Amino acid sequence: MLKDMSSSVKSSFFGPTFSVLVIMTCLAATPTVASDFTGFLSLETRLFPEEALHPDQSDASISVASDIEYYRDWDDYRQRMVVSGFARADSSDEERTHADIRQFYWWRKFDSAELYVGARQVFWGVTESVHLVDVINQDDLVENIDGEDKLGQPMISALTQRRWGTLELYALLGFRERTFPGSEGRPRTPVVVDGDKAQYQAEEGDDHIDFAVRWSKVLGDWDVGASHFSGTSRDPILLPVGSAGDVVALTPYYPLVEQTGFDLQMTKGAWLWKLEAISLKEKDAQRNTAAVGGFEYSFFGVGGSSSDLGVLLEYQFDDRRGLRETVNQNDLALGTRWMLNDFKSTEFLALVSVDLDNGSRFFSFEGSRRLNDSWSLEAEVRMFSNVSREDPIYAFRADDYFQLDLRRYF
Repeated sequence: MLKDMSSSVKSSFFGPTFSVLVIMTCLAATPTVASDFTGFLSLETRLFPEEALHPDQSDASISVASDIEYYRDWDDYRQRMVVSGFARADSSDEERTHADIRQFYWWRKFDSAELYVGARQVFWGVTESVHLVDVINQDDLVENIDGEDKLGQPMISALTQRRWGTLELYALLGFRERTFPGSEGRPRTPVVVDGDKAQYQAEEGDDHIDFAVRWSKVLGDWDVGASHFSGTSRDPILLPVGSAGDVVALTPYYPLVEQTGFDLQMTKGAWLWKLEAISLKEKDAQRNTAAVGGFEYSFFGVGGSSSDLGVLLEYQFDDRRGLRETVNQNDLALGTRWMLNDFKSTEFLALVSVDLDNGSRFFSFEGSRRLNDSWSLEAEVRMFSNVSREDPIYAFRADDYFQLDLRRYF
């Protein structure tokens, strides 16, 4: 199993150029200013209360995972190396047994600029329910369906901070394919996605070089960002494979896209107003638009305690249809965030998303609490209710699950 995971990392990671650069940095003769090694080991269990729709699937799974990170600063904190890796072994789904180098980069600070070389994770966006403008990293879908877990992306990037704002430039070298559950995985599509036969619109395939640029600035109470991405879409179109109406598999097809994004957040007392919007033009296809926006209001010191309670509402719009349709085409998300602000760092987030066209509902709950200085417990619930046949989440209608994750940090 470990051998298979090692092979997966080699096939999914970038070429030797970046590795050589970072290793040379590690061997630099300059003295270390600071360094640290951190990480965690976790034991996770998932329970599915409803009977599976497909014969290969089970009602429970157990997995172990590890996440480790090392960083080293030198040259009077003007240079840094970061290495972080993740691996999981799952009892049910062989596709969820995987490993990935999340970050492996060298950073150099200059007088008015910063340079990054290697694999990184970069997040853009402000909204809670959907992250439309976040296009740099690929989803690690076997980890979670919420799009929060990402694969490392090899790149060369630079940023400069000036009075007129922060400008970031990216050259993304090598495409990362999305991970998909196997036949035993839950939740999954009715037929398995065959990621090994991925197709690309770019002639260079997964060797195509993508480019991105982002400008951001704080203007009083406003945080403003504008971005543009040009390259292979991180969201594949799933093409049916078969004949005479007998679909035996789905093949990911990654088109070339031009995506312009805008994100905005206003902080005013207890109010957070948020907006993300994109204009997306797929090569040889029509232009599409998507947006998500809303607010979060916080009640501080609830009931005279130290806890804070936030209430949030976001509306989601997306005009993509057909094979490109998303689950957020006309939906309303309502939720609450409760932070106890206690010594155990206890917090909860509950969110329900309602499709305003067909009434389908998706419920999500996340909670976490430190048990002591080394241990923590995280809980997660995903539930699908009143799901319409026309809704993209219809395939998950029997895949409600409860998850517990016990972590040991070091």
